[in-house]
Amino acid sequence: MKKHRSVGWLFGMTGIGYMLSAPPAWAADAALNSGDTAWMIVSTALVMMMTPAGLALFYGGMSRYKNLLNTLAMTFVAYCLASIVWVMWGYSLAFGPDKGGMIGGLDFFFFAGITPASLEGTIPTNVFALFQMTFACITVALVLGSIVDRMKFSAWVVFTVLWVTFVYCPIAHWVWGKGWMASIGALDFAGGTVVHINAGVAGLVLALVLGKRIGFGKEAMFPSSIALTALGAALLWFGWFGFNAGSALVADGLAGSAFLVTNTSAAAAALAWMFTEWLINKKPTVLGIASGVVAGLVAITPAAGFVGLGSSVLIGIAAGVLGFFSVARLKLKLGYDDSLDAFGVHGMCGTLGALATGLFADPAVNAAGTGLFFGNPMQVVIQLVSILATAVFTAVATLVLIYLTKALTGGLRVEEENERIGLDSAVHGERAFEIE
Repeated sequence: MKKHRSVGWLFGMTGIGYMLSAPPAWAADAALNSGDTAWMIVSTALVMMMTPAGLALFYGGMSRYKNLLNTLAMTFVAYCLASIVWVMWGYSLAFGPDKGGMIGGLDFFFFAGITPASLEGTIPTNVFALFQMTFACITVALVLGSIVDRMKFSAWVVFTVLWVTFVYCPIAHWVWGKGWMASIGALDFAGGTVVHINAGVAGLVLALVLGKRIGFGKEAMFPSSIALTALGAALLWFGWFGFNAGSALVADGLAGSAFLVTNTSAAAAALAWMFTEWLINKKPTVLGIASGVVAGLVAITPAAGFVGLGSSVLIGIAAGVLGFFSVARLKLKLGYDDSLDAFGVHGMCGTLGALATGLFADPAVNAAGTGLFFGNPMQVVIQLVSILATAVFTAVATLVLIYLTKALTGGLRVEEENERIGLDSAVHGERAFEIE
């Protein structure tokens, strides 16, 4: 996702913050490259598939049978709404002319001024904008994992529009749109802060406000289909190559390196989660293996264009172990109801990946990033600043939008009777399975 740029020592730390240096020198536009364009169109399609196919199945299979279709519907509508918001004003807010390092202007409202001849680097601007759109779509859909089974469909529709506009777009601008995080040299190749920490924290806040599901901690809540979840994980894994390798924005060796470390981290994390679960719970579950794959993909996302093969193995192993304990221990100990573990996997492993980027960024892989282990300890500080700023902004802004949504829709949570019956029947008048 990052544009190629030259980044040196950009600022010195003070006791309470940092001083910004001159903004980075962004590469000048080049001529259209048909190979890069073809690769980015394919990458966009891969990432698009991740939401209404991969994530819908992954989340749908983990939800209870009486709420499977509601989970699919909320995932689909999140993609549709975010797509419209993006082409109307979202892209402009995220990538329009910088306004004080905080947000983009509305110069590109409804893609104003963007023609088939417009270029972003070596690819058409409309292709770049569509690639970015798929990131906005999946980020808000990830939030859903924390609150399935209990949020009103109408409230989700309103919340999605507000959240993409007022939370996703500003953070995307900070990191990828020449905002303040880019200026201080924060490294996020494909979405550790913008996507995963952002979605994980938002999901946790929303889950805390909504409260626990009826029967949480007292009755078994079995997934409707682990087979669907495993298939969804496989589709996410496949689409993630567009997510990470496509973020190079060119078809070159950096894209190939990002592809390689993405696959390696996912495989290492799946094995680490499996063996950890096998050791502690005495059974290696398919759900654990599938969850480990996603944990490894999340953790490598911010680092994919900055780290080498060895580092990706370490990141994957750490993500698999952290993901397991976040889901199997932390949630139970703290008592919050994160339905499908959006915070446990995306929030926690996204944080791990952002920090690991500050440790393992190798200038031999990408000259734009140098981490602690390659001579730049300040990068860890910069990464911490970006993590904390994202988490705090997301938590506060999401909380405000939750109460605004509540005021606009008359409430966030479904009626108790409908929650007990199941939202497939109560909301959509449909059933995913015929239960005898």
